[in-house]
Amino acid sequence: MTVDWSAVLLGLAVGVAVSSLFFVGLAWGMKRALRSRQPEALLLLSATVRIVMLLGVGFWLATSSATAWPMAGFALAFLLVRMVALLWARKRDTTPLAEQEGA
Repeated sequence: MTVDWSAVLLGLAVGVAVSSLFFVGLAWGMKRALRSRQPEALLLLSATVRIVMLLGVGFWLATSSATAWPMAGFALAFLLVRMVALLWARKRDTTPLAEQEGA
């Protein structure tokens, strides 16, 4: 079995773009929900749009190729972007609460 590196790179490129939008949308939705009177509706809408986008592009990628290599790159990209998003969120969250409130 040989790896089709061009297909993996295509999956990685598409995956990084879509996964970045997914996590930017998550951050945006959470910020809005924390300030909203109806956070449940906003979070449900945000999750629905993000999931449909991610799965739709993944489905398109899967059907546009005869092999699974683009999907492997797509999944790897999602995991890598998720790791970066978690590291970024944890780094931003290290400020003590007293400093965040300006006390």
